Amino acid sequence: MLTIHAAERVRRTWDSASLEGGAVAVEGGRVAAVGPLAELAERFPGARVRRWPGVLGPARVHEGPLPDAPTPREQVHAVLKLGAVAVLAEYAGSRELRAAAERNDVAVLERARPAALVDLGRADLAVLDDGGACIATVCAGRLVHRRR
Repeated sequence: MLTIHAAERVRRTWDSASLEGGAVAVEGGRVAAVGPLAELAERFPGARVRRWPGVLGPARVHEGPLPDAPTPREQVHAVLKLGAVAVLAEYAGSRELRAAAERNDVAVLERARPAALVDLGRADLAVLDDGGACIATVCAGRLVHRRR
């Protein structure tokens, strides 16, 4: 199912200028398009639209040790709650932690990479409030965290 994630502001990278009233169309696990909400709604009629407060941009890479938690699954979920969908291999050394990351489509990277929303790229999104706290995380097209 195609979903359009719309926000007050959308950024292709966290350093780029924001698009006011922008949106990201997601089909499966890929970004179908980025642009103004009105344009994407017309281009993809019948798509479900999720509206978010704040700014929507690429999900983060968690560059340090994973948060403490009782289980590897909970450690991975703690990373998702921060708006990250990738961790560095040096901090995901155990077999159990890597398995938990794989089950949740969290990428394990050898080194950090720039995060960007790219047409046809993997649909990894984060929605942040004005203070930078994560409101929602989309990992490979699936909504995996939403702050209540």
